[in-house]
Amino acid sequence: MNNSEKKFLFNLLSAPSPTGFETEGQKVWVKYMKKYAHTVDNDSYGTAWATLKGKSDKSPTVMLEAHADEIGYIIKHIGKDGFLRLDRIGGSDAATGRGRRINLLGDKGPIKGIIGNTAIHLRKDSLGNEKAPKIHDLYVDVGAKSSKDVEKLGLRVGHPAVYADEPEEFSKGKIVSRALDNRIGGFIIARVMSELSEMKKQCPSTVHCVNSVQEEIGGHGATMITRRLMPDVAICLDVTHATDTPGIDHSIHGEIKMGGGPSVTHGTCNHPNVVKRILEVAKKHEIPIQHESSSRYSGTDTDNISYTGQGIPSALVSLPLRYMHSVVETVDLKDVEKVIALLVGFVKSLGTDDCFDIKL
Repeated sequence: MNNSEKKFLFNLLSAPSPTGFETEGQKVWVKYMKKYAHTVDNDSYGTAWATLKGKSDKSPTVMLEAHADEIGYIIKHIGKDGFLRLDRIGGSDAATGRGRRINLLGDKGPIKGIIGNTAIHLRKDSLGNEKAPKIHDLYVDVGAKSSKDVEKLGLRVGHPAVYADEPEEFSKGKIVSRALDNRIGGFIIARVMSELSEMKKQCPSTVHCVNSVQEEIGGHGATMITRRLMPDVAICLDVTHATDTPGIDHSIHGEIKMGGGPSVTHGTCNHPNVVKRILEVAKKHEIPIQHESSSRYSGTDTDNISYTGQGIPSALVSLPLRYMHSVVETVDLKDVEKVIALLVGFVKSLGTDDCFDIKL
């Protein structure tokens, strides 16, 4: 990763983009993609996509999709005492919320707030019986003395918030940040397009790199954009749980290692012929692959993409991530580079005669 790419990644991670309010992050992504794509566009809800045209009208179309949104909070109530109450946006973990700094995205710009943490001496259950707080137990201090003070700050019910934590390098070759799920996916598909755009010959496929909104609440952005683009084949790129930390039962959650390379999911929405091609590409380019199973659904945008229209042959490629849905999400940059190489290789492998339909 060169300095320009690192700057892009850190800007992307820093931009607050909770589900339903993804505009700031999308602006960063779109600006970067305009350097490499033939066209860049967005839909009415803010899903953005960049297109690199293939060498002919008969070129197959491939969609590489990641999601742009992050978990967060939203103001639920403003008390007369000036303290705010929150609700969750997506799968925010209230158990890790107390004592954290947040940025509230108000009408007058970001407002700094603190999720209050009553001292352990003053809490009722301080002798060992304490339970994790529920979302309604959390309150936010913005330094206000009344609801009118809060209003003067430009805040009201319905304004979103994200944790104030910024990205940083961690250990050697690792990144720690909030929102790696899944802004790192947007970074990866951007890198894929930049590499494809530098090919001496025009790319054999038409490539749509898509950064979708609203994945954390059901994959709505992916559904809308797939209906619009209707690609011949799609790969969804998301993060997956690295289960190589203490206390995780591999018999329940599988075994995925950070630093072990991309993960490929088998079953349900994952088309066996697309998965087969991914594995062939990985073998050809000597990219290590980890394997996961999906028994009912993948829990990613792949579910929504695959059953659009008459069906889109789709597969899920995942980047191992530690500490998902926290402010210390962590990835290994070696894995990032391997995912980029896998996706570039997959796109280059496609030809006009390729058809992933199952033949009976």
